[in-house]
Amino acid sequence: MDLEAVRTFVAVANAGQFQEAAAELTITQQAVSKRVAALERSLGVRLFTRSARGASLTIDGQAFLPHARALLAAEERAIASVRPGRRALRVDVIERRLAPAGLLRAFHYAYPDIELDVVTLPNGDAAVAAVRDGQIDAAIRAVPRPGTRLPEQVQSARIDDEPLHLLVGPGHALANERSVPTAQLVGHRIWMPTVAPGTEWGAYYLDLAAEFGLTLDTVGPGFGLEPLLATVADSTNLATFVGERTDLAWPADWGLRRVVLTDPTPVYPHSLVWHADNPHPALAVLRKHLAAAYEPPADGWAPTWAG
Repeated sequence: MDLEAVRTFVAVANAGQFQEAAAELTITQQAVSKRVAALERSLGVRLFTRSARGASLTIDGQAFLPHARALLAAEERAIASVRPGRRALRVDVIERRLAPAGLLRAFHYAYPDIELDVVTLPNGDAAVAAVRDGQIDAAIRAVPRPGTRLPEQVQSARIDDEPLHLLVGPGHALANERSVPTAQLVGHRIWMPTVAPGTEWGAYYLDLAAEFGLTLDTVGPGFGLEPLLATVADSTNLATFVGERTDLAWPADWGLRRVVLTDPTPVYPHSLVWHADNPHPALAVLRKHLAAAYEPPADGWAPTWAG
């Protein structure tokens, strides 16, 4: 159905005259007559009775009027649903307990009136594809993964370098150390069952191990974070990597210890990814907020491919 014809019908019904409706719609009276006539033909009924005093609705016109108004209201709602700034800003994060989610929480606290829709996609490649295809507005990921590059018009900016910590149980040889040089981890078994090929985090940890000669055990299966922490807590020779701002909690009697890594400090490189043509006004606010908060560490290591 031609919504312009429906809009013209409602304008005539409201004004009671074709001439006044034409003035309201800034079109000619002839154009109003043609639109109404076309609508009448498509419906197979007369909508108005014309007289010297103006135009009055027929019984069919009276029946159609509330539905015509509902059609126009539905059109306005449909337009508003995608109008920049009228919908939530959709942002992908790698996991709800990791640093990117914390960055978005801080943004929400700073701009509580901006509505966010936080999603978690399987990996960085899926997130970049979703940005490219307009399914999400932005993603916080380590990009581009080695052997790949960002699609045309997809942009990224480094927004956070999160230091890594070594997590060990109370019986581990490094349990009483507050910090150790990264090179001192050589010979220690670091268990990372969540490292998966084809993911950005898998590429990061494999490059980290190669750079410093570390023993990275990726044998799984990975049953989630809590079972991993429980296993590390009970072991005297297993350790694992966690981000400095990873939101972790465990029973006090597990005795897990965080050990700070230095000389250099491995950092996980988080970048904001977005499409250059995205008009959402909140995206510009998010970019400015994250850029202002970014402070690269003086002594940090990250792979050359990241951001």
